[in-house]
Amino acid sequence: MTSYQPNLLVPPDVLSVKGLTDYIQALLEQDQALVQVWVEGEVSSAVRHRSGFFFTLQDPQEQACIRCVVWNSYCDQLVIEPEPGEQIIVLGRVRLYPHRGQYQLMAWQLLPAGEGLRSLQYQQLRDRLTREGLFDPAHKRSLPTYPQTIGVVTSHQAAAWGDIKRTLKAQYPGLHVLFSPTRVQGKQAPEAIVVAIERVIKDGRAEVLIVTRGGGAIEDLACFNDERVVRAIAECPIPVVSGIGHQRDETLADLVADRCAHTPTAAAECIPRLVDWQTEYQACIASLYITLNRRLDVSHEHLLYQKTRLRRLQLDRRLEREQGIRSRHQRHLLQTTKQCLANAQQKQQLLQQQLATLDPTAVLKRGYALVQTTEDQIVRSANTLHIDQELKVQLAEGEFTARVSSVQPSPIELDHEP
Repeated sequence: MTSYQPNLLVPPDVLSVKGLTDYIQALLEQDQALVQVWVEGEVSSAVRHRSGFFFTLQDPQEQACIRCVVWNSYCDQLVIEPEPGEQIIVLGRVRLYPHRGQYQLMAWQLLPAGEGLRSLQYQQLRDRLTREGLFDPAHKRSLPTYPQTIGVVTSHQAAAWGDIKRTLKAQYPGLHVLFSPTRVQGKQAPEAIVVAIERVIKDGRAEVLIVTRGGGAIEDLACFNDERVVRAIAECPIPVVSGIGHQRDETLADLVADRCAHTPTAAAECIPRLVDWQTEYQACIASLYITLNRRLDVSHEHLLYQKTRLRRLQLDRRLEREQGIRSRHQRHLLQTTKQCLANAQQKQQLLQQQLATLDPTAVLKRGYALVQTTEDQIVRSANTLHIDQELKVQLAEGEFTARVSSVQPSPIELDHEP
């Protein structure tokens, strides 16, 4: 084994302490990987100072540590505060302090590591999806009363699939089940579950979809808290029943599903049993029979009442009475009509007499004549005439033309002359 032998020749330029420090500072603070870095470790010591939190983050197994600081401007935004012995995740950047020749991690945020981090991520995603309305009860859809085909998304190796098959076979023989296998655990599970759901939707036959898996540790159910799975269930066009884990488990997939059954067997029991359908059918037949009998009884009673009423009416007498009333009305109508006709005839005769009186030919027959100018204007005054004017004279029989030889004005008109 050969060891590194440093070059002992003195170079022409020797770095000062500050020069070396500036070089190291430029390497640390300009490295993009260190401008924003996530670091996980255990808090070995922590002190609250008036300017902020000062603590040390260590990795006990590897015997390594780094000094950290959170300035007061970020303290109010921290999710947790550093406590000795706690495993945390730190977000910050690496800074070098030249006067001490030390580097430290300037932190902006502290998060719990391990289970605490998963719980925090779960709560943040749940709050965000709640604000979007994905868990709103108003969006829940009711299951079809008696579906003919259902889809099941789970692992073909899971005990949940066997439980569902046994339950459905017992309570709904003949039900068509579309099985869409998928992973239900691990990092690749969320994408696989989404693909399995889309497979059932694309098929188009299922009326209900069951998404399920058996019980397990909290980390085993993490795929059902994945946002992709939650949104795939929310966007599914048919009602979704979730049956994940045990009774105590609750995932985001349970919250977004239209029906949450908590266990695979309970999810299968959400599908109505065939015996329930038969019982309901028989109950409907019995109810219909009772209703028809009741209506028949009411109709029979009504018919008896009408028969009794008809007997009480004595139709022969009533018919005679109606015929007498009709005869009286006919006589009254005939008398009224004759009276109106007589009045009309009398009035007609009176009008004829008045017309005869006003008839101008009757006046002409008494020896009078009608004098008109050649323009067919009636002459009413001699004052309107002049010598040699041609006039038309109409008699009772025929007419002739005359010419004015002299004009004698009315004496009344002469009296008014100036």
